[in-house]
Amino acid sequence: MEYIILGMLVIIIILLIIVLVKRNNNEEVTLRLGKFETDITKELGEFKFSFSKSLQNDFKELNETIERRLNYINDKVNERLDVNFEKTNKTFTSILERISKIDEAQKKIDNLSGDIIKLQSVLTDKKTRGIFGETNLNFILDSIFGKNDKIYQTQYKLNTGTIVDAILFAPEPLGTIAIDSKFPLENYQIMTDTSLDKTVRDNATKLFKADIRKHIDDIKNKYIVPGVTADEAIMFLPAEAIFAEINAYHTDLIEYSYKSKVWITSPTTLMSTLTIIGMILKNMERDKYAKIIHEELKKLGIEFNRYKERWDKLSRSINAVSSDARDIHITTEKISKRFESISNVNIEFDDMPELKEDFNELN
Repeated sequence: MEYIILGMLVIIIILLIIVLVKRNNNEEVTLRLGKFETDITKELGEFKFSFSKSLQNDFKELNETIERRLNYINDKVNERLDVNFEKTNKTFTSILERISKIDEAQKKIDNLSGDIIKLQSVLTDKKTRGIFGETNLNFILDSIFGKNDKIYQTQYKLNTGTIVDAILFAPEPLGTIAIDSKFPLENYQIMTDTSLDKTVRDNATKLFKADIRKHIDDIKNKYIVPGVTADEAIMFLPAEAIFAEINAYHTDLIEYSYKSKVWITSPTTLMSTLTIIGMILKNMERDKYAKIIHEELKKLGIEFNRYKERWDKLSRSINAVSSDARDIHITTEKISKRFESISNVNIEFDDMPELKEDFNELN
């Protein structure tokens, strides 16, 4: 803006010079130009000085303003950096903690993988697989009923000489129920392995069904004894997957077990069945104690009636004694008053000289 003003002044000066040249002669023009030049030089000097000073002040203010803004921005940046550094530090710490937890979880997974491999090696043997099923069955019985030989017994020997994995003394009409653990694993693994040929898997399916039917027949023939056990028995499968396979895809085996009165169970269904039986036993026990309590209350009522009769009799006797005591007290009061009146009598001996002499002799 100031440069524009300066330019306009120069243009005005040139116009004035032109006008002065036209009106006056050369001498006047020269004098006036000299004077004008002097004035212009003076004014230009003053203008330059003021303009330079103004520019310096403006630059100084601008520098101060810029410096303040830079300091403010620097403070804000440092503040943001501190906050972000703190957040980053927390995030990094959290990441380290999670990494450590992941390491621990990985170690547990590795251990679990080893345990699974060991378990698989155990389950490949029929004997150890049988022990696994029996242990699982015993654990379920213990978790439902606790250690109670009156409700169940493990490795129970029937009168036929056969030993069943567990026997359950259920209330009537269920009766004594035999529970035997079975674990048909080999053919199940083959028929569910999709990487194998379909012919191999179909053959394994036939063998798996034959295994289940054989187990059902064995339980029916060995552990359902007329007059000793109930008319039904339980086959316990310790693997939920095998139980689900039978119920989902082999309904003919389910029907066969129903006809044979052998109920196929898994850990979950067996726990549910035993829980229901346990509730029935508790209710029966409660009802038995309720009957005993009712009989005892009835006996206590008879004794209380006896007590009431005897208390009424004693109350009547006490009332009679109280009435007699009150009469005796009245008679005693009367006698006491008579004695008192007699002792207070003044006898005159003047009119009876003979009694006076006798009285004196007695004294």
